[in-house]
Amino acid sequence: MKTNSMEDKKNIGQQISIELKEDVAQGTYSNLAVITHSNSEFVIDFVRIMPGIPKANVKSRIILTPEHAKRLMMALADNIKKFETANGVIKTPEGGGHSIPMNFGGPTAQA
Repeated sequence: MKTNSMEDKKNIGQQISIELKEDVAQGTYSNLAVITHSNSEFVIDFVRIMPGIPKANVKSRIILTPEHAKRLMMALADNIKKFETANGVIKTPEGGGHSIPMNFGGPTAQA
């Protein structure tokens, strides 16, 4: 997996040591992000929704300054562009993907 730092170009010549602990390296699966903001911060809650379970739990919360939120948006857009160049266009649902797909794109189970 290739990632680009949000400040790669600004920090050429500067190095920072980043530790990735094993429990964090495993990652946390999320299939929904809820984004809210105030005048001083953006809050991104990463949620996991599972079929047949009416309650979804926030798995992780990230709090960013507006400046870092914008840098994240630009870095994510850049990485999506690079991904699509290498792998093809990522398909999103019609309407921009703002609705929550409660059927997970598969057939609905019947008893």
